[in-house]
This record gives sequence, structure tokens and C-alpha cells, in this order.
Amino acid sequence: MAPSSDILFLLLLPVAVALTTPGSCSGCGPPSLPMLVGLMAADLVVSLLIVAVVFVCACPRRRPTQDDKIYMNMPGRG
Repeated sequence: MAPSSDILFLLLLPVAVALTTPGSCSGCGPPSLPMLVGLMAADLVVSLLIVAVVFVCACPRRRPTQDDKIYMNMPGRG
């Protein structure tokens, strides 16, 4: 399940694209280095968060074994 900020971004993205007309970009240019570093760091954090959630959900749970039960049809157990 995506966080609400991601859903809001995905909902507003088509609106932003529809409002921009091709060739009318004032002040556009190559992105600055701090912005690129910030985007890469945010991508890394989100990727690591996804990997951690998948790992926690996928790893087998260890349940304590209970050998103090008495089994009727198992010789040597009771």
C-alpha cells in the first residue's frame, strides 16, 4: 500500500502535465546537482524501505516447539 503522499502525487501528475504546454518552459534547464543528489537519496531510502518490508513479511516465523505433549501413537514420546 502506497503512502498518501505518493497517491496524491500520482493524482496530481496528470493535472500538472495537462497545464504545461510544449515549448513554454521558463527557467528550464538541466537540474542542479543538489536536486539530483536529493532525488537519488530519496529513491535509495524508498527502495531500502521496500526491501526491508518485503524481507520482514517474507522471512519465516520461528515458533517455539512444544515437545512436552504426549502423543498416543508415537513410541518413545510418552
